[in-house]
Amino acid sequence: MQNKLGNPKETIEILNKYHFVFQKKYGQNFLIDTHVLDKIIKAAEVTKDDMVLEIGPGIGTLTQYLCEAAREVIAVEIDKSLIPILEDTLSTYDNVTVMNEDILKVDINKLVQEKNNGKPVKIVANLPYYITTPIIMGLFEAHVPIENITVMVQKEVADRMQSGPGTKDYGALSLAVQYYAKPYIAANVPPNCFMPRPNVGSAVIRLTLHNDSPVKVKDERLLFRIIRESFNQRRKTLVNGLNNGAEVKLPKETIAEAISELKVSPTIRGEALTLEQFGRLSDIIYDKIHG
Repeated sequence: MQNKLGNPKETIEILNKYHFVFQKKYGQNFLIDTHVLDKIIKAAEVTKDDMVLEIGPGIGTLTQYLCEAAREVIAVEIDKSLIPILEDTLSTYDNVTVMNEDILKVDINKLVQEKNNGKPVKIVANLPYYITTPIIMGLFEAHVPIENITVMVQKEVADRMQSGPGTKDYGALSLAVQYYAKPYIAANVPPNCFMPRPNVGSAVIRLTLHNDSPVKVKDERLLFRIIRESFNQRRKTLVNGLNNGAEVKLPKETIAEAISELKVSPTIRGEALTLEQFGRLSDIIYDKIHG
């Protein structure tokens, strides 16, 4: 293996060699801690049977570790100035393909079909924090065949993903993630493990996708519309939140009736409902909408 990049010295050398300038718009923070890199590979449970899709390889620090562990790696990088660096740092590996694309515009289902015969892949990423939620929700909603997603995210986002009812971190993201996957925080990562240092703490979280969702609903899109409206005005009661929003087009009395059928307090707030209760409420409202 050529020089591993998981330390400050090697990272600085390669950045200087290519006169690389960090792009703030891409939220670039490169890992410089080998212990964290090992934890990511371990958390993702990457084996020689796996195809891994890496989002945002940067200069190839984590990619090198993935190439060592996996059968094949597809690395999708939006910043074209990083492509020559990746060609250099990954030159000794014959099991990696680098794509200069915006992951939000890639047809990942098609990619998995072509590269892995449609079998589930593992996704690993050190994600730019401003785009964490759109990427993860995009993967879920497209129903891409995925075994697990192991990502570095802002610590508070990781906390939100695994929070339960009644906690301050519980919200629409918690419910969406838990509908599709089981979250597990594998490591907390301080700012000094990155170059440049971010202003916040980070965490490695693994999302293991459910074979079957813990909640079956008649209309998935309606469920998530109800969840969003319930948390848009989280200090309001559930009946007022749904009535004030534009998603549930029913009279207030009918919404109150639906909530009473859940056998909960009429003044309950959305933040107190479990995923299962949101699922039941979604089906009750679906029936009322469709008569």
